[in-house]
Amino acid sequence: MKNIGFVGLGDMGMGMAKNFLKAGYTVKGFDLREDRLNNFATAGGISTSNCAEVGKDSDVVFVMVLNGDQARNVVSGENGLMETMSPGSTLILTATIGLKPIKDIENILKEKGINMIDSGVSGGRGGANAGTLTMMASGSSEVFKNCQDILNVVGKDIYHVGEEIGMGQVVKSCLQALVGATFQATFETLVLGSKAGVKPETLVEVIGSSVVGTPLFNNAANLIMERKFKDTGSHIGTMYKDLGITMNLAKECGVPMFATGVAMEMFQAGISAFPEEDNWCIVKLLENMAGTIVKKVNR
Repeated sequence: MKNIGFVGLGDMGMGMAKNFLKAGYTVKGFDLREDRLNNFATAGGISTSNCAEVGKDSDVVFVMVLNGDQARNVVSGENGLMETMSPGSTLILTATIGLKPIKDIENILKEKGINMIDSGVSGGRGGANAGTLTMMASGSSEVFKNCQDILNVVGKDIYHVGEEIGMGQVVKSCLQALVGATFQATFETLVLGSKAGVKPETLVEVIGSSVVGTPLFNNAANLIMERKFKDTGSHIGTMYKDLGITMNLAKECGVPMFATGVAMEMFQAGISAFPEEDNWCIVKLLENMAGTIVKKVNR
């Protein structure tokens, strides 16, 4: 059984790492926050003091950090993974960081003969905890095949989206464009219905059973009605960052993204007003402008 390493034990990484522990793997992990390391150790993981300790003797290391700068530092910075990972081992980067950073990291790893899989993920904290993530993996077919048993521990729907490192980032960027636009439409729809006098519960029930009813819509709508805007596992900073990556890719490719551009502006407004809250907080901006509140009606 392979030795597994994890760098980044936040909302996503912690759930993924714990699934390996439940499956009987030896798992080492590192995070900058002491409380996360303690949580990981309590679950049976081996907490470390830096990334290099994670890489030592690990066959596969997952990196789940916020952005490209963090990912590059994890790999090649002081006490980075490059100092200890062995040739033939594999780094699986599940963070959304964009094309240029992923290519930079690929080149760094090639110098030492370390394999790489670039795999965006979808499913949120719930999917990470349950081991049911959708995974968009790119990299050589041989490396992907050799890591299939590893990916199965954390993913339910696992797709090989391309031989070229970076295609996982592209697929995730396309997905986030649709997610962002869907969030924006969801928030506007709930505020419109509420302002016009329809009970939010009725609106959610009808739309949830319609052609556009999705887990994304139902989860967002229910959290809004319950007025839960913090610690739900979907911090606004992550989505804002992802939409920025999507829009940069669109600019590079010369593709107009009208709906995604509007969503990006709303997330900019949301993160400015509520920097510590989750995606659904944006609805409060629309509520303030419309003079209504989307909440359960007890009548």
